[in-house]
Amino acid sequence: MYERILVPLDGSKFAEQVFPAVVELARAFGSEVVLVEVCGLEESEYGQACQLYIDNKAEQLRNNLEGSAASVRTVVLEGKAAEKILDYAEKSDISLIIISSHGRSGIMPWSLGGTASKMLHKVGVPLIIIRTRETSEESATVGLFSRILVPLDGSERSATVLPYVTELTRKLESEVILLQVVEPGKHVHTIGGLDYVLFEDRDMDLMKTRAQTYLDEVSSRFAGTKATVRTEVKVDDAPREIVEFATETNCSLIAMSSHGHSGIEAWIYGSVTYKILQAGKQSVMLVPSSGTHK
Repeated sequence: MYERILVPLDGSKFAEQVFPAVVELARAFGSEVVLVEVCGLEESEYGQACQLYIDNKAEQLRNNLEGSAASVRTVVLEGKAAEKILDYAEKSDISLIIISSHGRSGIMPWSLGGTASKMLHKVGVPLIIIRTRETSEESATVGLFSRILVPLDGSERSATVLPYVTELTRKLESEVILLQVVEPGKHVHTIGGLDYVLFEDRDMDLMKTRAQTYLDEVSSRFAGTKATVRTEVKVDDAPREIVEFATETNCSLIAMSSHGHSGIEAWIYGSVTYKILQAGKQSVMLVPSSGTHK
């Protein structure tokens, strides 16, 4: 699952904040790391400079990976960044893409960077978005996999992420928190429009019991790994609770599938996933649900 890791760079220090996580993962799995830089058409005359930059970063990465089975190679592409990266990933049997949330454009409040946002719409392989910090000293990528929050909703789609997290914990010691958030009510269409109706107490108790039973079953999948697993059932609005819980428990990574019960229709705009990406402060591992990518 982590045999070949693609790492897009754009020459910025923001983009390079992914390196600690790349080293940690590549060392553990003996991965081939592919550093990719995309020179825009207007930058084609600087192609040699792009190659020199990425070769330099590759050499630094090789030094950090010395003594492991991991390897590093470089690719320089020309064109529109997101489009070229995704095309290359599809044709090159890439297992995982690790990208910073922001690059040369800088950090804009409440917004992912342009390339990362564009890739979210079409990515067909697992993607880790490293939450960029204003300075490298603030970077939280060291120990990225030390405490992983895995939000689930009981659906097969949301469970798509589980094999990737269990595989991580076969090599890395991690605390894994399995979280299911039970909504306290639902939206219903009425004569007056759209109302939010709260569930009755007995229905809430039943849903919480079912959620706990489900999480207990999921936790058994980590037997034989290096993971320490705990489960949590919360009642609240799902995106808000996931973001708040991740912050309260100092989780370094939120690992989730691209879709849950809401299905493909909610992808990106208005989805739980999108709200977490926009409002959360943690890095995110996103695994496309089967058949959801374009």
